[in-house]
Amino acid sequence: MGAPVSAETAVVRLNEIIGARATIARGVLDDHGRSEAYHASRPPDVVAFPETTQQVAEIVKLCGELGMPVVPFGAGTSLEGNAASVAGGVCIDFARMNRVLRVHDRDLDVVVQPGITRKQLNAHLRDTGLFFPIDPGADASIGGMTSTRASGTMAVRYGTMKDNVLALEVVLPDGRVIRTSQRARKSSAGYDLTRLFVGSEGTLGVITEITLKLHPWPQAISSAVCSFGRLDQAIDAAIEVIQSGIPVARMELLDEVMMRGINGYSKLGYREAPTLFFEFHGTEASVAEQAELAEAIAAEHEGQGFQWARAAEERTKLWHARDNTLYAGLSLKPGAKAMITDVCVPISRLTECLTETRRDIDANGLIAPVVGHVGDGNFHLLILIDQDNPDEVARAKALHARLVARAIAMEGTCTGEHGIGTGKIGFLQDELGDAVDIMRGIKASIDPKGIMNPGKIFLPNAPVLA
Repeated sequence: MGAPVSAETAVVRLNEIIGARATIARGVLDDHGRSEAYHASRPPDVVAFPETTQQVAEIVKLCGELGMPVVPFGAGTSLEGNAASVAGGVCIDFARMNRVLRVHDRDLDVVVQPGITRKQLNAHLRDTGLFFPIDPGADASIGGMTSTRASGTMAVRYGTMKDNVLALEVVLPDGRVIRTSQRARKSSAGYDLTRLFVGSEGTLGVITEITLKLHPWPQAISSAVCSFGRLDQAIDAAIEVIQSGIPVARMELLDEVMMRGINGYSKLGYREAPTLFFEFHGTEASVAEQAELAEAIAAEHEGQGFQWARAAEERTKLWHARDNTLYAGLSLKPGAKAMITDVCVPISRLTECLTETRRDIDANGLIAPVVGHVGDGNFHLLILIDQDNPDEVARAKALHARLVARAIAMEGTCTGEHGIGTGKIGFLQDELGDAVDIMRGIKASIDPKGIMNPGKIFLPNAPVLA
């Protein structure tokens, strides 16, 4: 391959494809190098805003010709540097590909472009009586959620993205456009390419259409908050709710540190103690039964009363506070940056993992509120650090490494929902061993030039862009 092409030359060629919607403006580049992650900004050389699958295919084909990396970009909410342009290249921003293409309400599915966000999608579906339940907290784009195999607060009942994506349209690194499946609810036709691309973080191709399962709005919804004297009591109550078969829709754990943060940030008055947030979906009768059973279990673990939020505005206030835990956590240490991480373990090991982690945090003098999707065995730390304090940064990184090692030793995973990105490359090998070589082989066979989001998930054995 010849000498690298300049960004100025690339933007001219790109604008021939998409009509003056590619840019090298410094502010736009910088915006696409940042995310909610604590990792350093890594801006691309060019940002392109296509409007059609065909334009995406032409962009990818051009990048292959020029030897330039391709980095898909959604809402920029990733937490492990998943959309950072570590090798520069062309960032494909899907802001203009944000339409609902087809709603099949009788089949309970919808076809969307990748740039639409989950809130935009549910607003569009409002009059159909259907909704898309996956809620990672942030108003993430559906394409980004698909690429990182996202989940969130309702996964305990409705599953994760891998359970709710029926089919994909994908542009491959050579510019070919494929469909991974039809709309049927099940199929045994060949390899499951849909799930290969779900969670691949843009390293195998560019997703341009997603077919999603939808769910009927429940007849009744009720939410509640219950606090506990100790962290282990809250976790044990949550585990017993799951093991009892109660089909809770959401069950979130916030430790006493995070409760202090949301009280201050969201102007609430909850007890600053380990707390479970519940939500129940179903008929009026089933919701009442679920709530009664969960309340009884909480009481057995010394839960201190349920505070109910039955009206829509009360529930919105409650879950808005939960969704803003990042900013609530940051308010506990003004000027700090959050090193955000997550792990997931089998639920039978969750109490042990979380209590050991809480002791580790306290023993190292760090502020690190905990929030968890405890029904799935998944929890997050927001390790608050002064990036100008090398000792504090070192202690935080060591805490993070011990957390991941603890989870893997308990037959868990280094990431329940954030993905690997750049932040957890070193841990993937610890977790999966030789299976990572199989991933490398799949990557090399689909993307032999290494142009698709290089530097993510794992480091290649051979140089990329060769």
